[in-house]
Amino acid sequence: MHILGLQLDLIWHDPKGNRDKVEAHLGNYQGPLDLLLLPEMFTTGFSMEAEDNAEPANGPTVQWMHELAQKRDCLIGGSLITEDAGTFFNRFYLVGPNGWQAHYDKRHTFRMAGEHENYDSGKERVVVEYNGWKILLLVCYDLRFPVWSRNRNTDDGLEYDLILLVANWPTPRVEQWEILVKARAIENQCYIAAINRVGEDGKGIPYSGRSMIVDPRGEALVAARHQETSILAELSQDRLNYYRERFPFWMDADEFEMKD
Repeated sequence: MHILGLQLDLIWHDPKGNRDKVEAHLGNYQGPLDLLLLPEMFTTGFSMEAEDNAEPANGPTVQWMHELAQKRDCLIGGSLITEDAGTFFNRFYLVGPNGWQAHYDKRHTFRMAGEHENYDSGKERVVVEYNGWKILLLVCYDLRFPVWSRNRNTDDGLEYDLILLVANWPTPRVEQWEILVKARAIENQCYIAAINRVGEDGKGIPYSGRSMIVDPRGEALVAARHQETSILAELSQDRLNYYRERFPFWMDADEFEMKD
C-alpha cells in the first residue's frame, strides 16, 4: 500500500480554500497512490465553533472526497466538523472509489480546549477492511490512550494492520507526539500513518507538523519536519506478517474488556 500524507498549513474556517489547497498540493502527481491522508479538521483548523462550521453528514466536503477518490482511484481520509441528527462530531471520514465509505467519531475529545463541551464523543472503535488491509481510525488526542487502540488477538490473528491517525497536535507537546506515535506502532505491532498540521491557527496556536509513517518496529519510514509538505511510504503486508511471526509478542498480551 502506498500512503501519501499532506502536512498542511490549514486556512482558518475556510473549507473551500482548504479543499483547493489539497488539490494544489496533489497537482499533477502521477506516482503510486492507494491512500491520501489529510489532517484533523482539515477544512477549518481545530475550531470549537461547531455550530457555525459544521457540515451535514455526507455534505459538500464528503462529496468532494468521493469525487477526488474516484478521480485518483484511492482512499481519502481526514476529519471534519460534522452535524448528524442535531449533534456535533469531530468525524473522521475514510472514503474510496465507487461510493465506498466509513467514518469514526473521535472518542477522546480534548477537554483542555473545551472540545468535550462542543462535540459529542464517539462510542465505538472503528476497524475497516479495504483491499486486504485491516485499518483502525484514530483522531489526535486518542493517541494518548493506549487501551482504546490496543490491537487485540482474534480468531483471524491481530485485529488490525494499520492505524490512520489525523491530528492538530500543537508545538509545545510535539516531542510527546513523536514518542507516542512510535509507541503505538511498537506495542500494537502495526504500521501507523500519523498526519499533523503546520502553521498557526485562528486562535494563535502554533503547530510543528512532524508527520510520520512508522513501521511495527517503531522506525519511521518517512518523516516531515516543520514545513508544509507531503510524505510518501510503501507498506508491505509480507514484511508485517514476517515481523509478527518472528516476534509474536501479541500472543502473550493480556486479555481485557473496554466499557463505556
